[in-house]
Amino acid sequence: MSERSERTGERSVIVALETHDIRFPTSRELDGSDAMNPDPDYSAAYVVLRADDGLEGHGFAFTIGRGNDVQAAAIRALEPYVVGRDPADLAGLHHEMTHDSQLRWLGPEKGVMHMAVSAVTNALWDMAAKRAGKPLWLLLGEMAPEEIVSLVDFRYLSDALTPDEALAILRRAEPGRAERVALLRERGYPAYTTSPGWLGYGDEKLRRLCKEALAEGFTQIKLKVGADLDDDIRRMRIAREVCGDGFRIAIDANQRWDVRSAIEWVSALAEFDPYWVEEPTSPDDVLGHSVIARALAPIKVATGEHVQNRVVFKQMLQARSMSILQLDSARVGGVNENIAILLLAAKFGVPVCPHAGGVGLCELVQHLSMFDYVAVSGTLEDRVIEYVDHLHEHFTHPVVVENGAYRAPAAPGFSAEMRAESIAEYSFPDGPAWSGASP
Repeated sequence: MSERSERTGERSVIVALETHDIRFPTSRELDGSDAMNPDPDYSAAYVVLRADDGLEGHGFAFTIGRGNDVQAAAIRALEPYVVGRDPADLAGLHHEMTHDSQLRWLGPEKGVMHMAVSAVTNALWDMAAKRAGKPLWLLLGEMAPEEIVSLVDFRYLSDALTPDEALAILRRAEPGRAERVALLRERGYPAYTTSPGWLGYGDEKLRRLCKEALAEGFTQIKLKVGADLDDDIRRMRIAREVCGDGFRIAIDANQRWDVRSAIEWVSALAEFDPYWVEEPTSPDDVLGHSVIARALAPIKVATGEHVQNRVVFKQMLQARSMSILQLDSARVGGVNENIAILLLAAKFGVPVCPHAGGVGLCELVQHLSMFDYVAVSGTLEDRVIEYVDHLHEHFTHPVVVENGAYRAPAAPGFSAEMRAESIAEYSFPDGPAWSGASP
């Protein structure tokens, strides 16, 4: 707690919400380029919540440039729901933002408005973890099972996961929590890297970055595919030659294909033994993913970074549409909804390998995976977090990846806070990086 709260016994109150439109010109080097997004400018619609005792909570929604101002406006629309309120009411505030009848009409629980809820919800959790003096993964990992269940909205889920089933999952994982916390602090959480695989990179850069990934201790890489089959065959051949047989190479189509073309394209790459194919078709196509998964087995189907809410995740798990679940820390409604998704994955026995990269997504999602290991799934088997070595220097507590693993965060909070100088430099359109004043 803050000094004022400890001294007076009073609860704090949120007194301000501010937003920033922050964009990084990553399109200039083709960082992040893929078959559907050839020129992304990685961006954050950034929010800061300020409490009357001086504590701050930081959060953001990730976009890739144009429209980031729209996303920031959606976050500002949530100001009346949090200013003047007790930030400790984490379940209640999240519920109000997602259940408001007029805001729900804009979704419900999907798209720009839901991502705004995610940004604000995550900022509330950042504040809560700072107040507790713990990194978020540990704050969540030490909660009682009953407290964790109370954070989840089970509406629309009860045919697949009931509160009693969720409670049983969490209670099964209670033995060994302390040992798992100690293991994370000692060894970290396994990672894989997408850095070699952007479509805009040439063959020599691909070859060099594959070699670097091996030297850095990664046991899996990922390549973007889907623009040109001949190019994909050549690039997969290079990656397999460098990395060797048995090394896991995932591929990511970023929603490029129809169902039939996904099956045909990936079948043409099967000789290179892809570990999974990611987002082979529309993220809304539950049944299409199921058809693809059956046709391509034993190649795994992974998806989730654009799945819009816990209900679609539920359906994909029920339909066996995915064998790898890739939750995103800023796409669905924030920490609360991601807890529901982790519990669903545990119920159906599907490994969670989160989507990361972007601006700050690595910083956030490490906490969710570590919480999952400590308090939900209790295992690291076939679980890795995506890592992309871009833009971490702009955060006050950037991720640290060593020997192919995320080091467990120790600083209090959700690792979401961006450096003030970075906010000033990359604010759009007037920051020096965009106005031409930067050298």
